[in-house]
Amino acid sequence: MTRKELLEAIDKKYNAMGQDPDVHLSGLLHAEPMKYWDFIQVDALLGLQTQRTQLPDEMVFIMYHQINELLFKMILWEMSQISHTENIEPKKFEMHLMRVSRYFDMLSNSFDIMGEGMEIDQYMKFRDTLTPASGFQSGQYRKIEIASTELINLIDFRYRKTIDRNTPYEYAFDNMYWQAAGTDHKTGKKSKLMINFETKYKKELIEWMKEYNTVNLWTKFKELPEEYQKNTELINAMRHYDHTVNINWVMHHYDAAAKYLDHGKVNVEATGGSDWHKYMHPKYQKRIFFPELWNKEELENWGITNLEGYEKIS
Repeated sequence: MTRKELLEAIDKKYNAMGQDPDVHLSGLLHAEPMKYWDFIQVDALLGLQTQRTQLPDEMVFIMYHQINELLFKMILWEMSQISHTENIEPKKFEMHLMRVSRYFDMLSNSFDIMGEGMEIDQYMKFRDTLTPASGFQSGQYRKIEIASTELINLIDFRYRKTIDRNTPYEYAFDNMYWQAAGTDHKTGKKSKLMINFETKYKKELIEWMKEYNTVNLWTKFKELPEEYQKNTELINAMRHYDHTVNINWVMHHYDAAAKYLDHGKVNVEATGGSDWHKYMHPKYQKRIFFPELWNKEELENWGITNLEGYEKIS
């Protein structure tokens, strides 16, 4: 744009807002130029790490999980672009979905940092100070799951027949697959991990369920025009996302946890007290966001024969 065109565009913008363009231009005379560290809030970010022990590798653990939460926020931002765009075109749907998958690919590949980046002896010491906290309690990750698919696909498979469209949201919440990991298998009561999680997030997550009930990714896909639902690139993007989150990322997490919790052939409980083998491994809960996009064999062998990859639809 020329200088004249730029000034005219500024006038048009602020006049439309009922603002005086000259006041805003005057403000530029006194405004400080933007600096990288202010825009990124570097000082605030670098001040968010507080260790509970003096063990150096605890800092690796803290920062790694903080990075995960930042990526979860990026993922939710992209998912919102799909869910809240009316009459979305396949190309836009696919674009945002592949962005999300790349973020999860990054998360999956980063588990080497956890698997190779901490001394087992240090981890086994500082982890005791985390009890009963657990990565299980990531509210953002639960939001990602809820925004991905219909609630029935997140219900513990043992109770899915008790759920339908008229089921109260609270009942659905109480039967989500993750509840099994938050129950003390010795007493049958909710663990402190789950009690703390629900105190913090239950109300917020139930509201999230209501918001995404009709705009989650799976419902959005099924409401597309029939020709869009047959779009090969979009179908493959959906399958890639499903496999990336529910098999690839989960198994990288599982393998990283196994290095520490199964070291020396000693079976150690997760910090929250859960049977993490059955909670995490995809072959048990069969968490699948888009079940109708997989054939019978793929569904039956979920997390067993397709750990390394899947066939694209041609």
